[in-house]
Amino acid sequence: MKKIIIAFVGLLMFNSCSELQGIVNQLPQGGTLGNADIAAGLRQALDFGIDKQVQRLTLKDGFYKNELVKILMPQELQKVDKALRDIGLGSLADDGIKMLNRAAEDAVKEATPIFVNAVKDITFADAKNILLGADNAATQYLEGRTNSALYGKFKPVIQNSFSKVGADRIWSELINNYNKIPFVNKVNPDLTDYVTNEALKGVYTMISVEEKKIRTKVGSRTTDLLRKVFALQD
Repeated sequence: MKKIIIAFVGLLMFNSCSELQGIVNQLPQGGTLGNADIAAGLRQALDFGIDKQVQRLTLKDGFYKNELVKILMPQELQKVDKALRDIGLGSLADDGIKMLNRAAEDAVKEATPIFVNAVKDITFADAKNILLGADNAATQYLEGRTNSALYGKFKPVIQNSFSKVGADRIWSELINNYNKIPFVNKVNPDLTDYVTNEALKGVYTMISVEEKKIRTKVGSRTTDLLRKVFALQD
């Protein structure tokens, strides 16, 4: 009887050790991952953000029906929106907003390769601190180091998109109708600059959505590199 008990306990210990070893094997081995490996993982997370989230912005209504990034009238034109609605031209105001978003959708489609190359070329000076930072730390790092350069490349695309999607015609009609209202101060805003900044903001917002998913949901880490790197911050 005693031998049976000893054998049973031994079996339990063997199984427990086996399970324990399995758990140990799954633990992140921080010493095997250097800054270059972590940086590669961060770049891959940003690439996934472009591939899975930014691509959605290029579809029809990608901006317009996405409350996270929908472009509204700039603050200085809120009075235009209200005044037009007050005189029964609400549909024209809606068309104006829709065209701003159409221009952004079209421009992101044209400019996506710019973001892909920006991620490919980015260097993470301190990848580990970024990895252990906020849920959008890598996206913030990308934005801080690419926003100015990307603005210069993005703005002409937005300008071209205004003509391509008819936004220039709609806004000309909208502003002309507003300027006909008695006693209003006439307006002539630079919408290209506004939409460029809002479109860039939308792109970074959607990249950060995917980054957060990878950081907080193990199931979103669909490659060995992502699993190894982001296990370090769990």
